[in-house]
Amino acid sequence: MSGARLGFFTRILDAGTDGDRYRKALEQVRSADQLGFASLWVAQHHFDRDEGGLPSPFPFLAAAAVQTERNALGTGIVTLPIDDPVRVAEDAAFVDALSSGRVQLGIGTGGTPSSFAAFERSSDDRRAIQAAHVEVLRDAFAGRGIRNTDLRLNPPAPHLGGRLWQATFSVEGGRLAGAAGDGLLLSRTQPRDDGRDLHEVQVPIVEAYLASLPRGVAPRILASRTAVVVDADRREEVWAGADAGIRRLTRTFLQRNADGDLRDLASLTNTHLGTVDEVVASLREDRTLELATDVAFQVHSVDPVHEVTLRSIELLATEVAPQLGLRTGVEAAEELRALSTVA
Repeated sequence: MSGARLGFFTRILDAGTDGDRYRKALEQVRSADQLGFASLWVAQHHFDRDEGGLPSPFPFLAAAAVQTERNALGTGIVTLPIDDPVRVAEDAAFVDALSSGRVQLGIGTGGTPSSFAAFERSSDDRRAIQAAHVEVLRDAFAGRGIRNTDLRLNPPAPHLGGRLWQATFSVEGGRLAGAAGDGLLLSRTQPRDDGRDLHEVQVPIVEAYLASLPRGVAPRILASRTAVVVDADRREEVWAGADAGIRRLTRTFLQRNADGDLRDLASLTNTHLGTVDEVVASLREDRTLELATDVAFQVHSVDPVHEVTLRSIELLATEVAPQLGLRTGVEAAEELRALSTVA
């Protein structure tokens, strides 16, 4: 492993009411912060409760900001083509001020075309809208007039321009993120042809990113992965509970036949589920992690019960991370906060 920083990622999908979901997720966030995770990342999803429980990431991150001390607070991602970039800039700036400069702003074009119509947008226009909205963000964070006005972002957030991350599935997207000096976000749901491992597709994206990064700009490469680490006495119980989620992920995101052996589908979907030794062994095979500066683990689509998630967070920090060389603690968190391409 590369000495990447350890992160926690959530789509907020625990069982229960919406309020239950948010409270459980905040408890998981607090646990990760106390155990030394360097970053927290939340996903934004509109309308589909089974895909994700958080349409508005910044209120949740504000709550997390006052309940945690060190970890970075990241969006993975804000779907920028269907959000007003001025509001995104204002919300991010507010949470950044509240958290003493801990926001990491991940953006992307979004992966759910059906959501666009409700925002009077066309998914077909997503890339053009994204490009225009990114420029608004950059102007706002740089303290320039917003949309050709004399208006300036309040509160000001000059460092957020250097804490942008771009999500992509393509080599060209990696090149563009690198050329902009932004961070690179890589997903566990990366589309790929039959027979290709996830790292076979993602390593070329990372290589294109690194090749185009301006001289003197530190790389920021986050790989999101599914890992649920369990004690041996709960292993089979958690495997049984994971059946529906892993098959759904196979069928929807990867568009593959989901009728096969569950363990084979877990391998296909890069779901790392098992004891400490089993998870360490399977993660060692992922070559993308050798190049990543940050690795953020989520429990989805296993979606175990809350106490299993809390135990997995603990085992990731105390057992898995040391064996893989993943870094935790104050120094790792402060290092991520300090990275910026702008003064």
